[in-house]
Amino acid sequence: MSLLTYDFVQRALLAAFVTGLAAPAIGTYLVQRRQALMGDGLGHVALTGVAVGLWFSTSPVATAVVVAILASVLMELVRERGSTSGDVALALLFYGGIAGGVFITGLAGQSAATLNRFLFGSITTVDERDIWVTVALAVVVVLAAVGLAPRLFAIAHDPDFARVAGLRVRGYNLLVSVLAAVTVTVAMRTVGLLLVSALMVVPVATAQQLTRTFKQTLLVAMALGTAAAVSGVLVSANVDVAPGATIVLLALGGFALAWPVGMVLRRRRRVAEPFSDDALDLDLGLELGHDHTVVPEEHGHDHGPDCGHQAVPHGDHVDYVHDGHRHAPHGGHYDEH
Repeated sequence: MSLLTYDFVQRALLAAFVTGLAAPAIGTYLVQRRQALMGDGLGHVALTGVAVGLWFSTSPVATAVVVAILASVLMELVRERGSTSGDVALALLFYGGIAGGVFITGLAGQSAATLNRFLFGSITTVDERDIWVTVALAVVVVLAAVGLAPRLFAIAHDPDFARVAGLRVRGYNLLVSVLAAVTVTVAMRTVGLLLVSALMVVPVATAQQLTRTFKQTLLVAMALGTAAAVSGVLVSANVDVAPGATIVLLALGGFALAWPVGMVLRRRRRVAEPFSDDALDLDLGLELGHDHTVVPEEHGHDHGPDCGHQAVPHGDHVDYVHDGHRHAPHGGHYDEH
């Protein structure tokens, strides 16, 4: 009899499928914001939420969602302040999360071994109630990550410009953090809290080796994450190994294969099209890199402190918002971002 006929294998495959979609979807924005390890930190804090659920004999998934969301909001507020003590504050939060989880589990009258299925994943024990909660949360994450892609990428790539363009930077940053918290709890039964960050980051890193635009990276990362998650469950079911570890190792194997291919592709692009406009993501109006076009000499307007256009500090120069985009003085012309 095929293993696919068993209900627990079918539930495991469904959980792996939605997790493989959701984790890289939000992970793409975390990588863009240089917060690749945020999922790892939230996983530590979510452990306290799991322990609270065990203490009150309620759903550990539900309490983990609440605790992880609260922690994500606190992390975003600390990051927004940009203080020198921000990293220390986050480290204290992470360490307190895992220590609190073990401590509260003891108060609940259970051993720390009870947390293993959440730390390392236990996808084959997912029951019907858990699977529908996982699917519902994953759908919310994917719809938000894909549907709000232009706004979320603008915030992650250039928050100053996004603010000038009228976007609510703080609100969208908080949304990304909350979605990351939800994703961690979605993935904890699939790959485990200790490995969840890998599924959020590795498929994105792999996609970046093969793609040129943000939209392509987002979609390819979701496809790679799904392939790794589903394949990991099938392999573990036939070889009798841990599903979470198998999923992550397959994802890492994909990156190892894509990295040399990416090097060749980037070298060929630099030689053939050093200033190609194809790198622009025309569907989103956004770029993964910092590509630009040159505004002709007959631009007809000299930007300066009194020109009347919004000035935006940008590195070692000042950009001016003009006709819906930014103009950066460059020699005898303007670069258009």
